Amino acid sequence: MDAALENLQVAHLRTNFMFPFSIERELVQAHHPGIWGTGEGGGRRWLEGLDEWIARHQGMPHLGVWQRASHTQFDVESSAYQDMVFFHPFVRRIFFDAGSQSNGQAEQENLVRRYKMPIPDGSQLLMRAETVTGRSVEVVIDGLTLFLFANGIGVLSIGIDAVNIPARRALWVNEMMRKLYPSSGRQRREGRVPSHLAITLVRDGERITLAEETFEVCEIKAFQPPLSALVSSLLYFADYPAQEYEPVLDDRMIIYSYIALDPKSATPEWRNSEAYEQFVSRAIYVDQLNDGYRYEPEFTRELMRRQVYRRWAHQGTYYGFSSYSTVTVAFGEFDCDDHQLREGFLIHRMFRSRYYLMMLVAVFYRATLLDFAERVALVSKRLNRDSEDDRLTPETIRFVNMLRAEFFNFTNYWHFDELANKDEESEHFNMMCDAYRIRPMIEDTEREVNRLHTSLSEYYQSRNTQAVNRLAMISMILGAGAVLTGFFGMNFAGGFAKVFFEPGGEWTWPHWAAIIGVTLFALGAVGFGLFVVAVNWVDYRDVLLPSASRRRRNGDSLKHVD
Repeated sequence: MDAALENLQVAHLRTNFMFPFSIERELVQAHHPGIWGTGEGGGRRWLEGLDEWIARHQGMPHLGVWQRASHTQFDVESSAYQDMVFFHPFVRRIFFDAGSQSNGQAEQENLVRRYKMPIPDGSQLLMRAETVTGRSVEVVIDGLTLFLFANGIGVLSIGIDAVNIPARRALWVNEMMRKLYPSSGRQRREGRVPSHLAITLVRDGERITLAEETFEVCEIKAFQPPLSALVSSLLYFADYPAQEYEPVLDDRMIIYSYIALDPKSATPEWRNSEAYEQFVSRAIYVDQLNDGYRYEPEFTRELMRRQVYRRWAHQGTYYGFSSYSTVTVAFGEFDCDDHQLREGFLIHRMFRSRYYLMMLVAVFYRATLLDFAERVALVSKRLNRDSEDDRLTPETIRFVNMLRAEFFNFTNYWHFDELANKDEESEHFNMMCDAYRIRPMIEDTEREVNRLHTSLSEYYQSRNTQAVNRLAMISMILGAGAVLTGFFGMNFAGGFAKVFFEPGGEWTWPHWAAIIGVTLFALGAVGFGLFVVAVNWVDYRDVLLPSASRRRRNGDSLKHVD
């Protein structure tokens, strides 16, 4: 390795490992009817029951339970003020957990609940990774944050911090500690995933292991991967084996990382060299440190032209975005024009505040759209299976309508192409969304949802045509009966009356034959109408008994109802 890279030091590494997941709301609500309520009138909204759901569980040993961390201070010196002021008003109302604002109005409108896991005073929380090759590293966990959204999406954020470490170790931390599970046994044997991960609490000189994972036994069950015990222990309130939640991405957490290089460990010329950009590429694509680019040079350069923000590259600051990472790389700390270093390094402040929030929103968009993709596929399967029987079940129809309503609520109320009111923030967010393919995923999902709705409309049209035809048949039969009985009810006299109304002598049989014939015809018409209703009862059931239909829906889950 080049000597410049070997001696390169990171003055400050800050990384948030972000784990997006999808909660099966219907299943959780069915498991906890005392929290959300059941019955015809429904119960509490999903967000309204989250605090109680989390509080009912024992929490993590020695740390406790997740605690609600709503914004409560909004003066000019508060973090909430300084974060919110950069975003448009509609974004503030939806994506900030600020329940005390506007006499509870924000509590009704906002989309998210934010929670913090307290770290006891005087204690230190550590995260350690080891591999079978003998490499190991231990860093400080300085923040555990949980975001739960109104549509069942959640994001767990594990924040780690390290200072004055070799650049090689900093990149290795990001590579190793993001692992959720191995993709094969070879990864563990070759040291490409940790053989041991642990969260440890250090208190009064004592080390207490809170959670650990060795990846020795890994097995897919019910199509769900073997999630790291570090993550499942932090999400203690949801039952992973019972499929109350599932990961929405792959075997790695998303990296949101800040790397401030020590300018004393490299020459000024190195900052303007291609070798520095090669280091930036290693950080963006979460690769280990080495000479050159990890991938074919021209391919990587072309990729970086689209995924690297270079507004401040002349100062040695790069922002990179990929589908699994967002990285800020700065060369030292310095006054940024009028932003004085004594007030805190501007780049780090932005990393911890507005860019972090934009990253959270982008991850939420990506997780939501991936969850929609799965649900669209499952609804399509149900729709196709029902179509084979030429009759859609009420549950399938409800799932299609519910999916369409939720998707358009997402696109029309939750999704914004522009979050912030300044160019730099908007450019950042656009590059994040481009890396996550947010716009193409929305367009693809919209086409698929509209196709489902078109299929449903065609089905309704076909069923309505059949219902009209049935009504026409019954009307013709009943109409014929009405004509027949009306005909005999007319006041004919003479011979007609003597034969049918007032028979005498031997001519009584036409009278009784007419009575029997008309009676059989009337009973047959009424019986046929009842038969048609009975055979097509499914079509009339939800119309005649809407309350019973709603009662049957309680606890239904798209992913767990066959």
